[in-house]
Amino acid sequence: MRGQDRQIQEAVQQQRGRLLAFIRRRVPDPADAEDILQDVFGELVESYRMLKPVEKVASWLFRVARNRITDLYRKKKTASLEEEMLRYADDNEEGSLLLADVLPADDDAPENRLLRETLMEALADALAELPKNQRDVFVWHELEGKSFKELAEETGVPLKTLISRKHYAVQHLRQRLQVLYTNLFTD
Repeated sequence: MRGQDRQIQEAVQQQRGRLLAFIRRRVPDPADAEDILQDVFGELVESYRMLKPVEKVASWLFRVARNRITDLYRKKKTASLEEEMLRYADDNEEGSLLLADVLPADDDAPENRLLRETLMEALADALAELPKNQRDVFVWHELEGKSFKELAEETGVPLKTLISRKHYAVQHLRQRLQVLYTNLFTD
């Protein structure tokens, strides 16, 4: 038992910071991120207690964390991107959630790679249907990560106009991608 406890303690000390940063990049709510972290370490302890020690602890922890994050998003009710943007407005100056925050992990896991490709193909098709000014704002803000403030300075377009264009783009994309979203993320 003491050997197991030492291995668990070492894993927690070595991986806690990296694992929490990994989770927080994918889960915007700090409380949810901390809950997932605790669940992952709880599962590690349970695995050792059931005499199933983990050989590659770091990769196992990250795999379990990815699964917990996926479970969290599956459980959440559908929320509009607009509601998400408002909810995070207090947390960052741009006032929005980046698309990268809701896409699956960009890693070599086959299920994540397939899901990411499917989502990006559907997004590209839906984006092609938008008027150029709406598409540009969406791409610059969501895919390139530029803030609305930066976009206003670069383009000379008023901030409220950029936000409005993005809003219309998001409405269109939500409508077009709703079927895909329903099939992938709901029970």
